[in-house]
Amino acid sequence: MQNPKLALPPLPGAQGQILIIDDEDLIRETVALALNEQGYQVVAAESGQRALELIFPNPGEGKVGLKLDLAIVDLMLPGVNGLDICRLIRHHNLDIPILILSAKGAEMDRVVGLEVGADDYLPKPFGMRELIARCRALLRRQRWSATKPDRAILNYKDIVLYTNEFRVTVAGQEVSLSPKEFRILELFIQSPNRVWSREELIQSIWGTDFVGDRKTVDVHIRWLREKIEVDPAHPQYVTTLRGFGYRFG
Repeated sequence: MQNPKLALPPLPGAQGQILIIDDEDLIRETVALALNEQGYQVVAAESGQRALELIFPNPGEGKVGLKLDLAIVDLMLPGVNGLDICRLIRHHNLDIPILILSAKGAEMDRVVGLEVGADDYLPKPFGMRELIARCRALLRRQRWSATKPDRAILNYKDIVLYTNEFRVTVAGQEVSLSPKEFRILELFIQSPNRVWSREELIQSIWGTDFVGDRKTVDVHIRWLREKIEVDPAHPQYVTTLRGFGYRFG
């Protein structure tokens, strides 16, 4: 980890609650201190198991414990690893932005992290200013999405999207979408037949200040196809136009 001194000015007031999960004491404590100085409330967990106890205090009931605005997750944790934590958060449809920290910085490692539900990926060693900037960006996009006005029900052919209930049915059968998949489908249904470039989807769903891996768009489109298409290998709803992007309808 690089010099923890910050050049970014603190933001006024409490900015939200962040969970940092890392088994390295120095990283966990330094990141927590830096986020505290920026006005964030920080909860720290030294292991994946401890993190799950904080997020899901009653795992059999699936009830959520901490009200989190962001989770910072180290991948290489003993026992329950970071990928498992991401999977469980998304399995329970928790709309919590996830920033992965990892000493594994290869492209395949980033792709795997994004595929299990992370929103951003920061390899170690990292600069504290960049970490703070990425946290700010993820929280800003989350708050923008939460306040965005929408219609109660959207539909296209046999797809029905209930925006206020965060629910989707295809041919009368309910399907489970992650928060980002839901928002992509919502955007598509609102503008059928429009061609969306990868950059336009990033700006609309992740925000103009997105600093993560742009392959996350392709990953989320693949997931969406697997859930709404009869044959994902030959999609009827979300088609790819090589050199241009994606089209719905």
